[in-house]
Amino acid sequence: MQRTTVDGVTVLWAPGPAPLSAALTFGCGARDESFRTIGVTHLIEHLAMSTLPRLHHEHNASVDLEVTRFTASGRPEQITAFLAAICAALSDLPLDRIRHEAGILTAEASSVTSPAAAFLLNQRFGARGPGLAPYVGPGYDRLSADAVRAHAAAYFTRGNAVLQLTGPPPEGLRLPLPEGRPPQRTTPAARTGASWDEAPIEGAAIALATPVGSPAAALGLALLEHRLTELARHRRGLSYVVQAESSLRDEHTLDTLLSLDCRPGQEAETAELLWQEALRLGRELPTEAELKDEIEGFRESYEDPRAVEAELDRAAAAQLFGLPPRDAAARLAALRAVVPEDVRACLARATAGAQLAVAPDVEPRLAAPDGRPLPRGACWEHGVLPAGEVFRPPLSARARYGAARRSRLVLTGDGVAEIDGDGRLHHIRFDEIVGLERDGEDRTLFGASGCLMELSPRKYSGCGKVIRAVDAAVPAGLAYEASALAPQDPEKT
Repeated sequence: MQRTTVDGVTVLWAPGPAPLSAALTFGCGARDESFRTIGVTHLIEHLAMSTLPRLHHEHNASVDLEVTRFTASGRPEQITAFLAAICAALSDLPLDRIRHEAGILTAEASSVTSPAAAFLLNQRFGARGPGLAPYVGPGYDRLSADAVRAHAAAYFTRGNAVLQLTGPPPEGLRLPLPEGRPPQRTTPAARTGASWDEAPIEGAAIALATPVGSPAAALGLALLEHRLTELARHRRGLSYVVQAESSLRDEHTLDTLLSLDCRPGQEAETAELLWQEALRLGRELPTEAELKDEIEGFRESYEDPRAVEAELDRAAAAQLFGLPPRDAAARLAALRAVVPEDVRACLARATAGAQLAVAPDVEPRLAAPDGRPLPRGACWEHGVLPAGEVFRPPLSARARYGAARRSRLVLTGDGVAEIDGDGRLHHIRFDEIVGLERDGEDRTLFGASGCLMELSPRKYSGCGKVIRAVDAAVPAGLAYEASALAPQDPEKT
């Protein structure tokens, strides 16, 4: 792999199959947004792409949790023109198109991860960093031109970009991006300890944290995926596919997210199987034959002639996020040096802090690594309802519904707490609110811990007093009107 610079942008290239392929990668993804600016990265990508003329070669752009990529393949002169146009657009975004692109993005309704991975990241981090993945946010039409401009200036710069090419840089290549330094990130606080909770998914999923670049983790997770496929699909006929995703927490830690679908009625068995197999890898040594087979799979993928773009992606990530650079040969050598105890110890540490997601209305039998019942996660609050002024649902609702009789809303000195109809505690302090949606007389609070609370006079008698207290306490920059592009609730129209 070769390295050079063009206009201050790092350029990585390696020979690959024709035609020439390019990926202009920025170290900016959905995790770099705040709750109030959810979707701004995708909006910037759309604004830049909207400036292109009609092109007759392959080109695209994408946003995931960590990076934004502008990609193209074609003749060298086509690549040069595409990259120049994208850089020019990022230097002077067509902000007058925000409203138009907001409509397109709402129709696209894309997501940066699967629903299972999004839920687990939110359970692990709350409404911060990667934990923002499951949220729609305020809406694309609630993103201001100033917010778009500020985000682009912070992240879409030459200091936060890498160009990847499957061939030498074409003649005349220019990358006129704005000046800028690599962004400084703060690792969000993560939930500790193993737990489980219900999620809006079909099947089950698990989040496991491992060291970045760990060969033992790579082998252990690959082996877990293989064992689950063998058991859940081939032996028991429970599941069709095991899906693996990952999220880079920082330069030290990687969160891997494994999910299984399942056939109806088998959700509890699938969740129990997933959890038991993860625990088994942390308790029992894998065989030498199993590790040898997984290493052979890695060798095949590394030596595939089509792997050049994946290798360039790895090198770009190392450059952008300060990761240790390792080529395929070094990674393979590290895998071959792993012994079974390395894998067992790595998975034991990962399962000690794992989060498990199961389908709704499922009560699987789960034991923590220490043998005690695996605790349920949900919101990060535990204990009893704090002291304060108590509000209850209207008498008519309490007369008809058991959930209403169990519900309580409390206005405390520093926030709002609630016992919902299922008996679960929610507590959002005013200084932890990351978003306040206003929809007529109703409010929705979003807490940094991932807690959500809906306030409405229809839900709680006298709730207007709580709403006035919330409106007064929350900074103006965190409040917004409900998106005009969102589906309307028939009860409010």
